Amino acid sequence: DGTCRTCAEDTGSHTVCAVMTEAFLEFTVKAGNDLVTPRPEYSFAGLLPGDRWCLCAARWLEALQAGCGPPVVLEATSEKALEIVPFELLKQHAVKS
Repeated sequence: DGTCRTCAEDTGSHTVCAVMTEAFLEFTVKAGNDLVTPRPEYSFAGLLPGDRWCLCAARWLEALQAGCGPPVVLEATSEKALEIVPFELLKQHAVKS
């Protein structure tokens, strides 16, 4: 439905809806989470700059601290993200609608 939802099984808290950037995608590959390479066995086409994706809140915060946190789509971000990321940070990096 275009929003980042979570459940008890989502141990990574994939709650921040972010717009992918080249810098973030490079960062996450170097951190060991390759979101770029297609993985057909999982029906995953790979992400490109401009794509929206539900990120782990902690990974988004880590990327922000490294200077490459991608823009956030507040309307599609789960309130559960606030357990990890302060609202003011999300708001500061929100996509302008």
